[in-house]
Amino acid sequence: MLSRFTDSINEKQLFEPHQKVLLAVSGGIDSMVLLNLFEKSGLNYGVVHCNFQLRGEDSDKDEQFVREAVLQHGVPAFFQTFETEEHARLNGVSIEMAARELRYEYFEEIRIKNQYDFIATAHHQDDLLETFFLNLSRKTGIRGLTGIKEKSGNLIRPLLFASRREIEDFARANFIEFREDYTNSEVVYQRNFIRHKILPLFQKMNPAFKKNLLASMEHLKETEEVYSFSMNRWQKNVVSTIDGNIEIQISALLNLPFPKILLYEILIRYNFNPKVTGQVFQSIENESGKQFYSPTHRLVKDREKLFVIELPKEEKRIYYIEKDDIELFEPFDLAIEKNENRNFEISRNPNVACLDFDQLDFPLLIRRWKQGDYFQPLGMSGFKKLSDFFIDEKLPLHEKENTWLLCSGQQIVWVMGHRIDNRFKITPQTRQVLKIEIREY
Repeated sequence: MLSRFTDSINEKQLFEPHQKVLLAVSGGIDSMVLLNLFEKSGLNYGVVHCNFQLRGEDSDKDEQFVREAVLQHGVPAFFQTFETEEHARLNGVSIEMAARELRYEYFEEIRIKNQYDFIATAHHQDDLLETFFLNLSRKTGIRGLTGIKEKSGNLIRPLLFASRREIEDFARANFIEFREDYTNSEVVYQRNFIRHKILPLFQKMNPAFKKNLLASMEHLKETEEVYSFSMNRWQKNVVSTIDGNIEIQISALLNLPFPKILLYEILIRYNFNPKVTGQVFQSIENESGKQFYSPTHRLVKDREKLFVIELPKEEKRIYYIEKDDIELFEPFDLAIEKNENRNFEISRNPNVACLDFDQLDFPLLIRRWKQGDYFQPLGMSGFKKLSDFFIDEKLPLHEKENTWLLCSGQQIVWVMGHRIDNRFKITPQTRQVLKIEIREY
């Protein structure tokens, strides 16, 4: 098994011999075998252990067992205790999910702080099979049916070449001590139910079941690569990034062979679940203005595009322009200059405001727009609500929300990047002109 272990690392190109690997060691048979293989291979490694306090004294005994084992090997070790049940309650997640979140967040923290290249877990072939059935029940699509990957970012799984039976045989032959987790036999947990109830039934039906399913998963992995290649190629014709926002061309999407599937693949990376993605697709040819949310992003349906915008932090900042200012760098780059109104040429660029200096009360302020704001658009005698002005200008919702106002006291002077207020325009009576140019918005 030792030679198969090193051969698998080289074949899968999991890491180089000189690189540092952080082993996640629980004290169970799988992780203790992983520890033994790393030690016998002479690799550069450290150990990390989490005490989730879910099994009373047994959790503490697991930690003590790992501490004593690490002392024998003389390698760096890191230990952490978590209030797992409290984390699950506060975040509204299952105990299993809470433990997973805490575990991997801590692993990554230790990896970065101590300059390890990879984190290694002791997942094996039987974990692959269990994950297949778990994902099958969760509607994860073809990607979820390909199982656990040997390498994903900084996470590696060097034992995926071995079955649980092989790991048990190796532990017995090499007198490897380990701690038995009694919860592994409790079918209340989904993975344990699959392990103890579902897989034995398939094995009884077909003794070659495990071997055949692993082969099928390899075929699915190859199929998923073809699928991803096609999806990525089509996305280039549909998706663009403008000023940090994702824009999806509706007509281009609908002209492709599988628009619903492609939309799912685009949106899943922004944490939209399949149900919401289906709702987006159903509304794609309906009226504009509908909004859909994921935990991290908002999708706005416009006339011809879908805009995917990262959820912003609440914006409360206000910036000021004093009389003698010539430049401002927040919230964007502004050039400010004062000119005599002698043969002054008024710019038609919407990113330039030419204003009657004597009509302004300093300091001017720059703020976000809010509902109820109104101004007198250049060329009009009456007032208009900004919300109505945005509709007339056909501004997408995310552009409306990102609009800044230049104000003199309570009066709006300039809807920045769009239109100045008629009350502050240059007239024949204007003596001095304040020119403000947005150099970077």
